[in-house]
Amino acid sequence: MDEEQVQGQNEGVRAIVKDTIEEFLRKEHARNEPAYKNELAEEKKKREQLERRLNELVAENQRSRQMAEEADRGATIRSELQRLGVSKVDIAFKAVKDDIFRAEDGRLLARGDAGEVGVKEYLSHFLNENPEFLPARIQGGSGITAGHKAPAPAVVVSDLDKIRPGMSPEEADRIRQDILRITSQSLRGI
Repeated sequence: MDEEQVQGQNEGVRAIVKDTIEEFLRKEHARNEPAYKNELAEEKKKREQLERRLNELVAENQRSRQMAEEADRGATIRSELQRLGVSKVDIAFKAVKDDIFRAEDGRLLARGDAGEVGVKEYLSHFLNENPEFLPARIQGGSGITAGHKAPAPAVVVSDLDKIRPGMSPEEADRIRQDILRITSQSLRGI
């Protein structure tokens, strides 16, 4: 054989080997491709579930913050109403709660006739215009005479410092009776 024939045969063998390797790689790629696609689809589902859960948590956090802010706002308004001497705090709170809001800097403000004012000023003005929320200034009323005046509260016999562990049963019973008497008088408004 001459050299040209050997070279031609070598090139033919190379071409066959090259074709065989390319065919093998194509089949390997075709066989692995569905596994890659499935893995990508699973990862996409996981990512979407995580994003959905994250969005739910963010919304829940916002609701919790809003509820906490509302509770704080309500407690602040109620305490200010109590401080101003309002006897029916819940009714007064319902009347003013919609006018009071939290500013960007965190302060509580109210929308009044003069624009935005502080809560204390607003509530003072509100109570001046609506004195029915304050307790009556004159005790009594029609039908009450001087002869029906309520008795003065009894003097407290018990001393708080005497309440201690291991006290005698008689002394503990006497203190309980004093507490019961004082409590019942307070509840009756005496």
